[in-house]
Amino acid sequence: MSLSIVLRRAVAALCVASPLAVGAQTTAPAAPRLDFSGLIFGAFQYQTAAGARNNNKFDVERAYLNFRMPVADRLSIRVTADLSAQQSGTGHVLRDKYAFLQYDRVPSKGWTGFVRAGILQTVTIEHHETFWPRWMGQTAVERFGYFSSADVGVAGQVGFPNKRGEAYAVISNGAGYTKPEADRFKSFAARASYTPLASGKHGLMTTFTVSPWVEINQAASKFVTGGAGQIGAVGTGLSRNRYGVFVGIRDPRLVIGAGASQRIDGTESGANTGASPRTVTDVTGKLYTFFTVVRPFQLVDSTSKSPISFLARFDQVQPDTKLSSQSNHMFEASMIIDVAHSKRAQIAFDFQEQLGTAPTTVVAPLKMFQVRLVTNF
Repeated sequence: MSLSIVLRRAVAALCVASPLAVGAQTTAPAAPRLDFSGLIFGAFQYQTAAGARNNNKFDVERAYLNFRMPVADRLSIRVTADLSAQQSGTGHVLRDKYAFLQYDRVPSKGWTGFVRAGILQTVTIEHHETFWPRWMGQTAVERFGYFSSADVGVAGQVGFPNKRGEAYAVISNGAGYTKPEADRFKSFAARASYTPLASGKHGLMTTFTVSPWVEINQAASKFVTGGAGQIGAVGTGLSRNRYGVFVGIRDPRLVIGAGASQRIDGTESGANTGASPRTVTDVTGKLYTFFTVVRPFQLVDSTSKSPISFLARFDQVQPDTKLSSQSNHMFEASMIIDVAHSKRAQIAFDFQEQLGTAPTTVVAPLKMFQVRLVTNF
């Protein structure tokens, strides 16, 4: 066989084999992994307070649908859809609770961290909810209108080495995720959480956490644009500052949480005219909360499979510290049962009472029995 024939056959063989070889060595990039989870909870409520006696309803209070997906190396997105009842109680609305882009820094010597931008967590409510079961109601600072649980802005967090805690800071619009931005002012907030006993040698106290937090915010004056007969436009903002500290432990057998908060809100009076000048007064309010969730059988015997736990909560709110006689309290007690011995589905038999010396200053009097149901997936 001549050399030219051998060369032609070799070239032909390479031409046939090359696509197969390339195909064997090249694989299509893996599709980004979508992580989907959710939380749905609701209740049957029966009220017995005067003025609302015998009022009752079935209510799907919330459905949170979480979507998480990587975008690039250390870059990811999270979108949480929030299906909630309208204020009128005539239907439900669907909106974004969270929708943010997150970049995670490379861990170094135990330090971790991230930055976020979008609709994201405010300074402390989600942290409280790592102790308090959200499906049993809002945390105290959200229930009594201190601020919203989410807002539009940017945030960053640094995690301390050896699980000693974290520091979180956020700059946001300040009005909450359910409202559009209405003025030029921004909220500046920060929280530091410290777990001094995280070494794992302290039993129930291993998760003991101390979390001071602060929010500095302002709101526009109602005279910001001026008007006929007024002295002029008012460009300065009104105080909307909040401060607080939360402490707690979080163990599968026992959860305890306690918090103290203060709010300062600027209020305007007068008509901003020569005859009725504008005046500003700061109103200071205080709020205290305590709650516990206990699994008594597990506390006595760690091998117990009992599905029963008990919850108790007490809130004390004072809308104006200058009016010391005006205060309100909220008390709640529940028995919680794991459905099919799974914490992913639970049912609670709950009682709530909300009363005070001047209840109309914060919320209407309330006395209510509930059967609550939640499922996690």
